[in-house]
Amino acid sequence: MSRIRVIHVITRFDKGGSAENTCLTALGLDPGSYEIQLVVGASEESDMGPEERACVEENLARLRARGVKILTLAELVRRVSPVNDLTALFRLWRLFRRERPRIVHTHTSKAGIVGRWAAWLAGVPVILHTPHGHVFWGYFGPAATRFFVLLEKLSALVTDRLVMLTEQERIDHLRVGIAPAEMFVTIHSGVDLAPFAAAKAARDEARRSLGIPEGSFAVGTVGRLTAIKGPGVLMAAARQVIDRCPQCVFVFLGAGEMLEPLRAQAAALGIGSHIRFPGWRPDAARMTSAFDCFAFPSINEGMGKALVEAMALEKPVVASRVGGLIDLVDDGVSGFLVPPADPQALADRILFLLENPQAARRMAARAAATAGDYGAAAMVRKIEALYAEFAPHPADRKVPERCLADR
Repeated sequence: MSRIRVIHVITRFDKGGSAENTCLTALGLDPGSYEIQLVVGASEESDMGPEERACVEENLARLRARGVKILTLAELVRRVSPVNDLTALFRLWRLFRRERPRIVHTHTSKAGIVGRWAAWLAGVPVILHTPHGHVFWGYFGPAATRFFVLLEKLSALVTDRLVMLTEQERIDHLRVGIAPAEMFVTIHSGVDLAPFAAAKAARDEARRSLGIPEGSFAVGTVGRLTAIKGPGVLMAAARQVIDRCPQCVFVFLGAGEMLEPLRAQAAALGIGSHIRFPGWRPDAARMTSAFDCFAFPSINEGMGKALVEAMALEKPVVASRVGGLIDLVDDGVSGFLVPPADPQALADRILFLLENPQAARRMAARAAATAGDYGAAAMVRKIEALYAEFAPHPADRKVPERCLADR
């Protein structure tokens, strides 16, 4: 039996959640049933350090060993660039015409827009898209946001299914009218939970490596140090927590353009000695084991892979009430949800966990049980079921008549 050829397209292949999701999908699909190709942008915008690049290269090597063909498309970039975007569209169209995949599955906004139209122009039978979140608020001003919403609506016309990571993400897309309800399917982003069982035993060593004094209460977060992730909100909350609990330490695990502004903010607040910036770490699971509480103050978020990982480590969590985090955290049961960009609410919940250790342990246990539902194997099974829905019957693809007329 011939294998089904699937081409995945993603703008940035780094160690972020969307790239990890795509990597786990490509690794998990049965190589006896699927021939997988992966098109990635040059990922220069990810501003990766040497350690992160080494981990990315390791992932690419694992994919190649699994038989995945990989093409780097330098013109596929996140920023709006008419010349690059049109070149990427043409090169993808040419690739799809040559390779004749049964399915093109795009990931993230730019790859989704350019890749879906290239696939439609090339006559690809099945076109799927996973946004991995959205840009409907928190990223751009009103005019730019309306423009991107319009692009998503137009691109949905040539898409067979939109794959949401969470139910809240589906609701957000419906709210702005991206596509009718029957276009959506929810498949939770999978997380490789295997490293986290071993990481629990590394807590004491991780605390020493982070310079967390014995007896301190450590609050940590993991993610890009960029405005949409809300690190400045957590820093403001840290000041309030430290005023009440001087033995607290806050750890910002990650890299990004806000590193120096955050250092300056900590100094201005007079809490610099309580703050740790270890940078991006390949052993994030081991580092997260050092935390007594995990904070996730995002302004907008697709699903929150780092939050799932912290929950798997049985950490009590405080997260923003945005996007897919609403689905992950049962407020008051497996953690706390607070309004985004509200340092006071964030500080209050962190202090509650600090002052009520029994309640914190109960929430952490419930969080770990929830995380068990987000394993990578379950995600891959659902994606294979989605592919099977279309792959045997490419001629049945439903494309709007107004699109077919121009084809």
